[in-house]
Amino acid sequence: MALTPDQIERWERDGFLVIPDAIAPERCAELRDRAREIVDAFDPATVSIFSTHEQTRTSDEHFLSSGDAITCFFEEEAFGPDGELAAPKELAINKIGHAMHDLDPVFDRFSRQAPIADAARSIGLGDALLLQSMYIFKQPRIGGEVTCHQDSTFLFTDPMSVVGFWVAIEDATLDNGCLWAHPGGHRGPLRKRFVRDERDGTRFEELDPTPFPSPGGPDLVPLEAAAGTLVLLHGLLPHWSDVNRSDRSRHAFTVHVIDRAARYPEENWLRRGPDLPLRGWGATT
Repeated sequence: MALTPDQIERWERDGFLVIPDAIAPERCAELRDRAREIVDAFDPATVSIFSTHEQTRTSDEHFLSSGDAITCFFEEEAFGPDGELAAPKELAINKIGHAMHDLDPVFDRFSRQAPIADAARSIGLGDALLLQSMYIFKQPRIGGEVTCHQDSTFLFTDPMSVVGFWVAIEDATLDNGCLWAHPGGHRGPLRKRFVRDERDGTRFEELDPTPFPSPGGPDLVPLEAAAGTLVLLHGLLPHWSDVNRSDRSRHAFTVHVIDRAARYPEENWLRRGPDLPLRGWGATT
């Protein structure tokens, strides 16, 4: 179903849009079950830890080669002082990324289902390419903070076109680390870019010194979302989520989409091999 004029107006004003009951419960359950199957089959011998903190972001091959793969990443707090997992594997994974939408039939169907595709068309992304997908677990007690950021930092295009389509697979609340967003913040500048550096792996390229809103401060509003809620996030929108210290997980899925006509620079961290070209909403490009 296409967005209403009121929804489009709110999207353009705020830089985000929350759509309750957009995704059927059975579709969320199917995706959650498939994610658990992927984790069950994952061999933790190859370890990569995911973090959005600049000083600890890893740029190992496990991370840099995940743009055209299905890869599991551990939470920062998943390991004890001895280096051993401090929780069962299924309760230690931070996320799965970044090409499930093109490599796995269940994730493919979920990413390209009508509510997501129709919302994208309503905001002018009918001729789009699905660039990146992530299944995020936000594990009980150790679910890591995602620092305030803009998606265009990591998925830059010229002109800027990336939009995130975030789905609550489980209820997202203040207690278990829901999203927070800066209404109207998408009208501000892009602060930095995360790019490949052939010598050092990756680096942040500073663009603008404008500070981000303080986490939990008055400029950010919580986006509590029941399972099945679809949230649209503009690529320039500052947003954040806190740690999860509760006893409940906060599973979510997000797929990032770019305009087919926009230039995707080679120095972006996320790359695809020639055998897995980007696809749009249909089965083929």
